Order: sequence, then C-alpha cells, then structure tokens
Amino acid sequence: MEKSRRSLSALGLPERDLGELPDSAKRFPDGAQYRVEIPSVEGPRPFQAVMDEAERHGVRIHRISQGSGMMLLAESEIEQMVALGRERDVEVCLFVGPRGGWDIGIQAASAAGGGAAAVLRGADQLAYGVEDVIRGCDLGVRSVLVADIGQLWVLGRMRQSGDLPPDLGIKSSISMPTANPAAARVLEDLGVTTINLPIDLTLAQMAAIRGAVDVPLDVYVESADDFGGVVRYYEIPALVRVAAPVHLKFTVRNAPSLYPSGTHLADAAVATARERVRRAAIGLSVLRRHYPEAEGSP
Repeated sequence: MEKSRRSLSALGLPERDLGELPDSAKRFPDGAQYRVEIPSVEGPRPFQAVMDEAERHGVRIHRISQGSGMMLLAESEIEQMVALGRERDVEVCLFVGPRGGWDIGIQAASAAGGGAAAVLRGADQLAYGVEDVIRGCDLGVRSVLVADIGQLWVLGRMRQSGDLPPDLGIKSSISMPTANPAAARVLEDLGVTTINLPIDLTLAQMAAIRGAVDVPLDVYVESADDFGGVVRYYEIPALVRVAAPVHLKFTVRNAPSLYPSGTHLADAAVATARERVRRAAIGLSVLRRHYPEAEGSP
C-alpha cells in the first residue's frame, strides 16, 4: 500500500484514518470549536418552538435546518423563518425542494436504487432545483441545503458570477454521503461551506476528513431511525476535540418521519422540535462535564 498512500499524501490528503485522534486546531471564524444545530425544523411554528425550548433549557442554538424543501413552504413562511433567524441570530438553512425520491421515477424507491433518492433527475429537475434556490434567496434565505453534486457545481458558479448572493452558504446534505477525505475535498473545492458527514463514521475517519478540509463539519449526535438511528452522546467531547469546527446535530429516534411536512403533521413537527432541543441540552451537559474547556460560539 506504500505507493497508494504516497499518492494520497502528495495530494495533501491523510494517508490513513487517524486512530490517534489528534486535536483539531481549526476553528469557526469567532474562534469557537463547536456550534449547535437542530435539524428537521419544518416551518415557522417548529422554529418558534425550538427558540422557546432553547430559552427554557438555556441552550444556544446556532443553526436550524429544514428537510422538506423550500418549494413546500409558502413565501410568507419562508419570510417568517428568515425574520426569526435574524432576530435570534440563528442561521436558517433550507433544503432544495425537488429531489429524485419525489419524482416520477421508481429507481429511488427500489431496494438497490436508494442512492438516487436525493439527486436531481434530468435537466428539468436541475432547473427546478436552481429556481428553488433563487426563490429562497429573493425571500432572504442565505443558507441552502444541497444533495446533488451537479446542482452544487451550478450554484457555486452562480455565486461566483453574482447571480446568487456572495454570502450564500451552501451546506451539503447527509443524502450526499461524504465518507472519505478526497470526497470532502471535492465538495470544498466546489464551494460547499459546511459538510454533513454520514452518521456512522468512526472518530478516526472523521479526524482524517478534518485533516483534508477547513470548512465546518456537521455531525449527528443522534440521528433519525431512517438514517440508522445512532446515539453517540458520550462521544461529544471527542467529536468537538477532533472535528472542530463542528456543528453538533440533534434529532430524535422513535419519531415519525416528517418529510414532506405540512399542517397534517404540525403537532408532530412542533413536539419533535422541542425534544431535539432537550436532547441538545443533555448533550451539552455531557460536553461540559467531560470537556469543560471546549469553546462554543457565544
């Protein structure tokens, strides 16, 4: 394997997974090691519930993300979420709406074709996905969640050319698995500003990815059942130390699927949003107990 490892090293990539779990010296622009994200916040009501619960538990929320897609939010709902984010200094990251799993094709629903569920199928759906981002930006959105590598390339070029806001954050989706250092480098080169990691990577594998890129990494501490349902609260101190800058993400197991969301799931969306914040409070208590010097964004 010596030649292969030398080739990786020559490209500025780690030669192996970093089992020694080195400390990451990288930080957010404010010097912090970690921030807290609450995912699957599907509209203004769940967002308000997150803020209310965060105040009750004394938890600082830095980002919320949404999974059903901007195309299923009314303009007034997007504007309300953007306004609440500005008021509370919380990044609002909304998913692109169109995706293969909701399209007319059946491969995404087949046992062997699940990897096609989040991609954009064909030129028309790619155009729909770009339009979803343009509409969101016109309504004040400055952070989008992307799951198709072709759309990522297009959005990066549009941001460079001025067709999209220069401060637009682009977050890669967990549906576009980034499981090794080279894949992470590709996404960073294409303009991603934060990378979702698969829920089941080891700490050593995360350390290798952190060595290859500078952008923040997003890591689920607890994930939904349909993504495997990992629960890794006692790893939070090591996650922060090894993967910084890192967004710690908290969702809940044994919860109904919310995608695509709407008023028919409003109560579940609000209840699970509240519970995610409670889980975050539990996770942060583990961090304070076992790594009290860890620095979070204020």
